[in-house]
Amino acid sequence: MYRHWFLSVIIGFGISLGTHLTLRAESPDTAPVELKALITQIDAAANRQDIERIQSLYSDQYVTADGLMLDEFTQSLKALWKDYPDLEYTTEILSWEKKGTGWVAETLTTVIGNNQERGRKIQLEAKIKSRQTFQGDKLIRQEILSEETRLTSGENPPEVTVNIPETVKVGEEFDFDVIVDDPLRDELLAGMAMLEKVDSDRYLDPSTMQLELLQSGGLFKRVPAAEEPQNRWLSAILVRSEGITMITHRVRIID
Repeated sequence: MYRHWFLSVIIGFGISLGTHLTLRAESPDTAPVELKALITQIDAAANRQDIERIQSLYSDQYVTADGLMLDEFTQSLKALWKDYPDLEYTTEILSWEKKGTGWVAETLTTVIGNNQERGRKIQLEAKIKSRQTFQGDKLIRQEILSEETRLTSGENPPEVTVNIPETVKVGEEFDFDVIVDDPLRDELLAGMAMLEKVDSDRYLDPSTMQLELLQSGGLFKRVPAAEEPQNRWLSAILVRSEGITMITHRVRIID
């Protein structure tokens, strides 16, 4: 059994899932110095694991549409830092626009780090594209546009290709395929795929995955249609004798 953290709120510093807005994009090269400085400060505080500084960069009224309050967010962040004490955060601005007295920026955050668990080294890599809203010197809102978290362990973890949409419409089914790139030959492969709706409980109490012996070189799941807009996490774990790979993707279901 393998427990997993859903990392987007922890890695990407919060989520507020709202109506998809079209950003009148300006080039990142023209981003205001103040906006660049705020994003740099968030990365720097995270790299230092400075929880007080992180809190100072958020509005006191900060809450995500997933129902995660600021206190719960910081609890999750502390737990992640305990497990991954060497995380490195890097955020780049993809585009931005002026909005009132603040800014809205689309960003890409990359996070890498390592964990030692029962003598096993676990490597983490995550990429989160988000739309962040800043007011004054505070981050007040963030919408995750795409998200992938990948955990690997062992000398030769399975290399995989993931086929999954970032966005689907209400009422549409879609496929979640995780294909092992290397030939298996006579090697055994175990794994499991899981679907969960994004909500605050899953951040603080992540699910347990039960492994099954696989008869093919990957996991292939047809995901049933959702009846209302929501965000879903699709996770998969693949285990062979020389290593383990686990991935989590977010899929946004919109009207």
